[in-house]
Amino acid sequence: MHFSSGLVASMAIILPILALPTSSTQSKLLPAADAVPGESSLFVNYAGKKTPLASKWMKAIAPSASGPAGPDDLLFQNLLSAEWIIYSFYQQAVETFSPCDFTKLGLPNSTYQRIAEIRDNEAGHVRIFQNQISDNSMKPGPCKYEYGFGHNASIFLALQVYIEVSSMAFLTGLSLLAEANISKSALMAIGQVETRHNTWSLIDVYNTSPFSGPSDTIYPYANQILDMTNAFIVPGSCPTENPVYPTPRQDLPRMAFLGNGTTGRPGSNIQFVFDPTGNQPKFVDGTDYYAVFYHGVNTVSVPYDPTKNSVQIPKPFDPDTGIVMVSIADQVDAPTEESVVAGPLIILEQPGILTLKEPSVA
Repeated sequence: MHFSSGLVASMAIILPILALPTSSTQSKLLPAADAVPGESSLFVNYAGKKTPLASKWMKAIAPSASGPAGPDDLLFQNLLSAEWIIYSFYQQAVETFSPCDFTKLGLPNSTYQRIAEIRDNEAGHVRIFQNQISDNSMKPGPCKYEYGFGHNASIFLALQVYIEVSSMAFLTGLSLLAEANISKSALMAIGQVETRHNTWSLIDVYNTSPFSGPSDTIYPYANQILDMTNAFIVPGSCPTENPVYPTPRQDLPRMAFLGNGTTGRPGSNIQFVFDPTGNQPKFVDGTDYYAVFYHGVNTVSVPYDPTKNSVQIPKPFDPDTGIVMVSIADQVDAPTEESVVAGPLIILEQPGILTLKEPSVA
């Protein structure tokens, strides 16, 4: 390939702009109480087991002003409550595990370090979302959480994939609810970071392709995905000041699928089950129901017989990439939030090794 002398000269002018920062421009580690995302290494590469968040941020924060709520306060209240779940998941892992817990699984020496760095990013998300809520509104605090990984690093890593793909799915849906352009930009910026977290896991942990196809899966009703994460909250442990999570909450019946007898791949049959300890779907005689599948930007509805609970995952979906989501609705393509009567359920296509190990509600 031949470059003209003029082009080379132009590149010589442009490239210095892309130079890495020198030590004099590197961010400094500020005290935790004053640390600002984007300015402090606490949210980038802090390696301690103790939380990078100061105690003043680790609680529900009452409004400090009076007046109308900001246009996206409710959205960020829901998102902050969800972020406490995600951040606490990584914080518990950093406190529980050590580097050897991952290297003895044959994983790279940097695995624990990467998990700590993700924890740092998630702590930064907590602070970003707190700042996005106006001083006229309550800023939800953390609850107590139980994730079920104990001291098992393998279970933690499996849950990590589900939590990260869930994050991307509800962030795409939340962008539909944002009113202010800056809120939409913030959601996109956070979503890009969450994608990097999952990309790291797919490459270093599961040794698989990080590419999920031309689009991540869009699910239009973010609060329904957020509600799924209530399963991690210890009942009665949330600050009394916290608003209902999520608001509004439909509290739909939770779905899972029977792992035996299915590949969980497009074209295969799948049988749904519902949490026997929770809400049960109320199917009305004479009403048509549909299993509504989402993959990438595509939506496909399949007639659903409540007496059989079994349908075929649409064949046209590309296999082995990203996720498939499904809910049960009483209208084709679930055109409204209210038309969904159960779900949603995430079927992980990538990495395929986890497809039939999805946590079951049965």
